[in-house]
Amino acid sequence: MNQSAAAWDRGTAVAVSKDKNGTDQVLLQTNRGASAQVSLHGGQVLSWKNERGEELLFTSSKAIFKPPTAVRGGIPICFPQFGNRGALEQNGFARNKIWVFDESPPPLQPSDSNGKAYVDLLFKPSEEDLKAWPHSFEFRLRVSLAYDGGLSLISRIRNINSKPFSFSFSYRTYFSVSDISEVRVEGVETLDYLDNLCNKERFTEQGDALTFESEVDRVYLSSGSVIAVFDHEKKRTFVIRKEGLPDVVVWNPWEKKAKAIVDLGDEEYKQMLCVDGAAVEKPIALRPGEEWTGRLELSVMPSI
Repeated sequence: MNQSAAAWDRGTAVAVSKDKNGTDQVLLQTNRGASAQVSLHGGQVLSWKNERGEELLFTSSKAIFKPPTAVRGGIPICFPQFGNRGALEQNGFARNKIWVFDESPPPLQPSDSNGKAYVDLLFKPSEEDLKAWPHSFEFRLRVSLAYDGGLSLISRIRNINSKPFSFSFSYRTYFSVSDISEVRVEGVETLDYLDNLCNKERFTEQGDALTFESEVDRVYLSSGSVIAVFDHEKKRTFVIRKEGLPDVVVWNPWEKKAKAIVDLGDEEYKQMLCVDGAAVEKPIALRPGEEWTGRLELSVMPSI
């Protein structure tokens, strides 16, 4: 990691430490007080705090921080599948594996590094992974924290196979909210969605905004590039911007399902909401040598 010294000049810093399992973690900071923590276990963002040190992402009090179990919270990366189909484990294996630092990342746009603290990670399949999903790939991830506290994740997946493959994908983003019943999601109105509570039946969103009174597990299709999550009690709005990710997954398990999830507290569904930038309905197809890029940008702003 040689990014720290240069990053300080722009009001940001990068530091590396190890967790209790000996896995590297990277702390991205701005000198205004915002921070983000990224684990090489799954390439997962575990924490994102604003300038006042307030945690913006939810992590369960019962989360298991030991590979190969994915951590319940933060932003797990679901690849090469989102959901549960075929022989692959639910939501794929990328979130359960140990990633490495990418020593030679390909160039990105100047705006992806200027004035930001960032870390570049790399995941390649092991022999075990290739048995489960027989396709060779390079998965590069850049996690950046901007000077204003905005968080961005850029995934680049390249097919280094001799044959085509396809995959689905999701940034499973657990937002921390004050009370799920006081939250609304805008940007999904009039969209078609697949309802996972009704055997993936297709419906059209009728409301001006999505609010929560019971379990929700939906994939909104072909959404716009901006989604907003309003938290009335905390008077703040999360703004989600995405590229290369046509769908939006919205999930809250509600009371009954929460009690059945081992690594989630019985009442914790009230303080969390997953809103994911995703590619689910139409898998992404890559021919040999092709590369896909999926970008997620998160910011938070005060709201009335």
